[in-house]
Amino acid sequence: MWQRHRILWTSIAVGWLLIAFTFTLNYYYFAHHYVEIFSTPPTLRQMLVWEIPYWILWAAMAPVVFSITRKFPLELQTWLPNAAVHLGAAVLLSLTHRIIYLPLCRVLYVDAYRNKPTLSDLYASDLFFNLQTGLMCYGTILLVSNVIDYYERYQAGELRTSQLETKLVQAELQALRMQLQPHFLFNTLNSISALQLTDVETANKMTARLGDFLRLTLDNVGTQVVTLRQEMEFLRSYLDIERIRFQDRLTIQMEIEPDTLDIKVPNLILQPIVENAIRYAVVKRTGFGEITLRAHRRQEFLQIEVEDNGIGLQLPHNSNRATRGGVGLANTEARLQQLYGKTFRFEIQNAKSGGVLVTIAIPAEE
Repeated sequence: MWQRHRILWTSIAVGWLLIAFTFTLNYYYFAHHYVEIFSTPPTLRQMLVWEIPYWILWAAMAPVVFSITRKFPLELQTWLPNAAVHLGAAVLLSLTHRIIYLPLCRVLYVDAYRNKPTLSDLYASDLFFNLQTGLMCYGTILLVSNVIDYYERYQAGELRTSQLETKLVQAELQALRMQLQPHFLFNTLNSISALQLTDVETANKMTARLGDFLRLTLDNVGTQVVTLRQEMEFLRSYLDIERIRFQDRLTIQMEIEPDTLDIKVPNLILQPIVENAIRYAVVKRTGFGEITLRAHRRQEFLQIEVEDNGIGLQLPHNSNRATRGGVGLANTEARLQQLYGKTFRFEIQNAKSGGVLVTIAIPAEE
């Protein structure tokens, strides 16, 4: 904010100096029209001494005009009374400017104002001289002030809108995560409950691994994105539970390229996809289930694939419609939509192995 104000006031000062030099060169070039004021044609230095203080004083008065504009903005509902205030302020500041400017010019040895015997004589003859230029200066500052004010209010409105949209997206993402976590907990607790009747030791191991998983997730409450490395830690905790549950019936293969581990991914994005793959590759089949997880960089995108050897989709090959997975995959796609808009890809299709291949492609941001 301070940097913006410094740039603003520097720009205003430079603008007034440019105006001062413009008027100086104009009067200097047409000095022969002022033979009644100058006994001899003025030098450029004399014209600079005459003109620059005039415009510098108006630059110094700019904050006063800005303050008046903020208190009395020219808006549709109040333009008439506020316009009257600005008219009075313009006359008052123009006269104040002349009261300061005239003795300053006498001190600076401006010939046009040293010809008067006393300061009272100078005020009597020149106080109201060229008053319309002062009114024009006030009007110019008033216009600039209104433009800046409208621009700042527009930016503030855009910022508030952006903040509200961000909060809305965060709330929606959090709601989606809140749906996923009870879903996962229900499935895991149901498995533990079933094992308590047949294998208490295995059930205890699953309970311990569940505690580890919950600790990891609680450490990242409210975090929407994590590195793939962190996401893999969550996933391994989950897979430890599933390996205990299914033992030799579940095989996991991971093909994770090292240069992908520091790329940011949505928090807990892989667990529901892998859970869905296990459901169709192991739970609904009597044979052995194999899950393959791949991650590699494709130009500016991170591509993650989860492939299983379970029940394929009952759809034409290469269809990308999500027809299995329920709340898990539906929420996964919804989270990707919220986080990345149109810059992501989420596909579910039959794999060559006979199972299903889920593919996610998101921007590779570290």
